[in-house]
Amino acid sequence: MTDAKDAKVVHLSKVAPEHSPNSPVGKLPVALIPVRDKAAQQLKQALQALFDNADDTLFEMADRATSNAEQNTFFEAMRDLRLKRKNIERGFLHKLFESFASLTQYEIGKAPQLDAMSFDSLSLVQNDELEERVAVDSMVAKVMSRDALALGHLTTRLNSLVPRKLDDKSNPLGPEALCHAFIESCSDLGVDIKVKLIILKLFEKYVLSGLGELYDEANQALISAGVLPELKSLPQARRRAPNQPAASRAAQVAAGEGHAEGGEVQEVFQVLQDLLAQVRGVAVPRRELPADALPITSRDLTRLLSHLQQRMPVEAMSELDVRDQLEALLGRVSAKSGKVRVVGEVDEDVINLVSMLFEFILDDRNLPDSLKALIGRLQIPMLKVAVLDKTFFGRGSHPARRLLNEIASAALGWADQGDVQRDSLYQKIEQIVQRLLNDFVDDPAIFSELLADFLAFIGDERRRSELLEQRTRDAEEGSAKAELARRQVEQSLNERLLGKTLPEVVVRLLKEAWSKVLMLTCLKHGVESAEWQAALATMDDLIWSVEPHDEPEARQRLLELVPGLLKSLREGLASAAFDPFSTGEFFSQLEALHVQGLQRFKRPLPEAESAAEGVAVEPQDRPLLDLAAVDEEAPAEPPMVAVVEEIVLAAPEETRTLEPEEILPEDDESLQQVDNLRVGSWVEFQEDEEHKLRCKLAAVIKATGKYVFVNRTGMKVLEKTRMGLAVEFRRGTIRLLDDALLFDRALESVIGNLRRLKNA
Repeated sequence: MTDAKDAKVVHLSKVAPEHSPNSPVGKLPVALIPVRDKAAQQLKQALQALFDNADDTLFEMADRATSNAEQNTFFEAMRDLRLKRKNIERGFLHKLFESFASLTQYEIGKAPQLDAMSFDSLSLVQNDELEERVAVDSMVAKVMSRDALALGHLTTRLNSLVPRKLDDKSNPLGPEALCHAFIESCSDLGVDIKVKLIILKLFEKYVLSGLGELYDEANQALISAGVLPELKSLPQARRRAPNQPAASRAAQVAAGEGHAEGGEVQEVFQVLQDLLAQVRGVAVPRRELPADALPITSRDLTRLLSHLQQRMPVEAMSELDVRDQLEALLGRVSAKSGKVRVVGEVDEDVINLVSMLFEFILDDRNLPDSLKALIGRLQIPMLKVAVLDKTFFGRGSHPARRLLNEIASAALGWADQGDVQRDSLYQKIEQIVQRLLNDFVDDPAIFSELLADFLAFIGDERRRSELLEQRTRDAEEGSAKAELARRQVEQSLNERLLGKTLPEVVVRLLKEAWSKVLMLTCLKHGVESAEWQAALATMDDLIWSVEPHDEPEARQRLLELVPGLLKSLREGLASAAFDPFSTGEFFSQLEALHVQGLQRFKRPLPEAESAAEGVAVEPQDRPLLDLAAVDEEAPAEPPMVAVVEEIVLAAPEETRTLEPEEILPEDDESLQQVDNLRVGSWVEFQEDEEHKLRCKLAAVIKATGKYVFVNRTGMKVLEKTRMGLAVEFRRGTIRLLDDALLFDRALESVIGNLRRLKNA
């Protein structure tokens, strides 16, 4: 009989995905194979622990159920999970191996893959799906707050080994990739959302909780294989070098990749304290305390700050001077107790540092004024966090610090508008601020909860905007192709018509109708194709057929040409869905033109020939075919038109007006600024004295040289040429917005200011 434990073993060789001979997958680098296999083994064991404990958890839930139906739901889930656990384990590991195999795929010019859903349906996300998404975002956020640096190092090392460009999201061992692999593996489970969320919680407890150890082992294995070993000592290397200034050291660690050793994080605050001590009386007031002054504890300070947080009017909080308010409160406390009570020196430093950080934040030009006022209200909650936890200054992954950074990043593309209350982002930030002011007393865990909630919100918004942005890019690429095709058609028409005098009906047909046939052919097949050459040949034949010709062989060529020409014209115009009535009119007039062309070959008339020979010819001797030559019966000459101006085809629903623009020399600094713009950069245009437009560079269309800008929702708001943008830079009417993390920029600025004051 097979041992129960053996039944749970999934042999790695069986889960490795097979690839067809034509699959564009290269061989996995040797250094990655042990990393993959070790990770798979560890994750397999973690999954087994999950399933071993799932029964107990679901049984407890069933025991606490308030109805028979609810109890049955949990019992059915237990049964379903037992039956399908092997498939889930196998499916999860299969996806893990697949994701490693895909690391060797080259993705040349691949467009971003977006969810295949309509824009309208995005706002109608099912509640179950939304709950699941929020749960996953929260789980991912917790892993990132804990293991961001180790994962970042692993991603960096993978990038040095494989052709694909990875980030933490696409890293096969990243929390996001693992969560989605698990959810896909569980897709066959017939359970409701309540049970799904319980299973996800178990996944977090038994699988995600061990990722820190997994990342450390994976990094160590790659270091042993010689892959970027210098990253191993990065935190230690950041300890102050003998000649490195203290403030420079603080800036390096404080703006680090979101994680550092406990001692190092404390060192950042120590360095900041050292700097503050050297500028007392300049940057911050010098403390003149009576001998009997009694410092209050950090806990008492937190209580006083909570008192301020509850009592201060919300509107005044963004411009609040916390130091003055605390001084007034302590004055009242001292008067009641009869003893002088003051803030302790360490906490005084924290208050000064947070005040300086918020001075920078409230003066930051990258933040819109309306949102700046909202963020300003976070000063007391952030100060309380810093008093409770000094790692706030040195740990980039600190939830409170990350929340501030995420809010500022989301606000980057936000534009001040009339009714801010109707904007979903404004409402969300206001809701977070209000929650902190109402509920945050002394438990910083609220920041992790709000961070996860906000990440879920902006993730949802980002998915919507990315979809619309992709549509904008696709439309612009299509428009650029159409523009190039128009230019090609214009060139072909001008080469053949410019300087010629032709029947007006033929010129009109070529400009208004055949140009559309040429456009479609160019877009569909390209200018190198046989179809394009055939369309040009039809145009050439048409022009030749209505031009006057004197050579004798021309009549025979015309007779042979006309049937095929008419057939090509009819087929071409039909393919372009040209108006059948106009087509019929044209063919009637073209027929008359061809008849006239053939009649010209019957002349010179016999009178002229006989007169030359001195023989009189009677009218009854005229050939019957020449009766059409009698003046009163001859058809009128067709109206002719001389093509003297270049043909310009207007784009659909667009009149092309080319604005003259200033031309700058190629070495102009403003052109360099334009060339340094990257797709995704946020800029602000000063439209007039009162109005500014914030937008993001979504695409540079190489074919036409257009720079396309979109707003926060992904909708196109502006397009510029390279030269037009350079002129804007030169005039100072465009400004590049800094998308670096707000808190890190603020800390860098504070450190820089303190250093300058120290050296002054």
